[in-house]
Amino acid sequence: MASYGEKQACVSGLGQSSINRKPSVYPFKLAVEACLRAIEDAGLTIDDIDGAACWPGGVNFLGEGPSAAAVGDIKNSLGLKLNWYSSGEGAAMFAPVINAIGAIAAGYATHVLCWRAVGERWVPTYSHANAAGGPLPRVAGWMQWTAPYWAPSAANWTALVAGAHMHRYGITREQMAAIPIVQRRNAGLNPNAIYREPLTMDAYLGARMVTTPFCLYDCDVPCDGATAVIVSRLDAAKDLRRKPIRFEAVGAAATDRMDTWFARDDFPHMMMHDAARAMWRRTDLKPKDVGSAHLYDGFTYLAMFWLEALGFMKEGEVGAFIEGGRRISLDGELPLNTNGGQLSEGRLHGLGHLHEAVLQLRGQAGERQVKDLKVSVTGVGGGGFGGALLLTNEDL
Repeated sequence: MASYGEKQACVSGLGQSSINRKPSVYPFKLAVEACLRAIEDAGLTIDDIDGAACWPGGVNFLGEGPSAAAVGDIKNSLGLKLNWYSSGEGAAMFAPVINAIGAIAAGYATHVLCWRAVGERWVPTYSHANAAGGPLPRVAGWMQWTAPYWAPSAANWTALVAGAHMHRYGITREQMAAIPIVQRRNAGLNPNAIYREPLTMDAYLGARMVTTPFCLYDCDVPCDGATAVIVSRLDAAKDLRRKPIRFEAVGAAATDRMDTWFARDDFPHMMMHDAARAMWRRTDLKPKDVGSAHLYDGFTYLAMFWLEALGFMKEGEVGAFIEGGRRISLDGELPLNTNGGQLSEGRLHGLGHLHEAVLQLRGQAGERQVKDLKVSVTGVGGGGFGGALLLTNEDL
């Protein structure tokens, strides 16, 4: 196996703000809180941080909305002295992390502060939130075929793809229910989660439908909150406060049509399938080596697509795999979204999954800790976005 650059990078620090369903703290303040916690967690100082990256780019001096902390504002507020920064698009919500790995491999930076900050419940901007991270898209490109039918939301787009996959393979809503039910049980062990009370099958099936086949419990929970991680050069992190959690492989491929939910040659596949294949090509590890999965659940079916894309089962078999929830529970063969995921913890938009994966690999997940964990996989995005990371707590 070739020696890829990500194998010399690691997560050295973690930080997360409070997660608020009711708008109570200015979202930019939450971002600063998460960033400072990540720096402190790593045992670093402000002066040690020489790189910064976020997704999406954000607008300076805004501090609220779907992208609540731009690079310029964090840099100036914390007094960072940067050799390198990145602010913008890329492999979905993992773009800052993957870009930081590249910067470290190129020698541009040693310790990169990465974050994702959302203020989707903040009163002045509530109702403007959308999956793209900015104002509602103009009717252009492929949106011209969806907006006239009142389908501006990723809920509509994902539902169309999910419906096609369910029809093709006979997957049922009762099978799909296992994910929100298990994740709610996990969230009950997570004091930072928004929704912690148990969810039953009857409550799930009786919930208001949002866009067929999704009910209310299949949709993630908009919130105000921020997550930050420090991505460091591995040899510079070995003497820091925490044991480094190493990147084993990265996937961010785009091998079919980009920026589309529908026009791929292999529909209903998504860019996550490209990212997953690219990730596995960069490691000798296999799906059977993975001890926990932390997968994007903006809608339940995106996590189901990720399970198939990552090769944990053959295409069309995800319904049978998750049915009843035993296999994806904390003591199952593949614990899934052990923090409750975005369906229960809150829509931290991808980086919450990475935060939980690192906590698990450190052995710091408390009552929801997966035993004897060595390797975790994370995947974020849907449709025309996708990024995957394979992480391990074992040395090279």
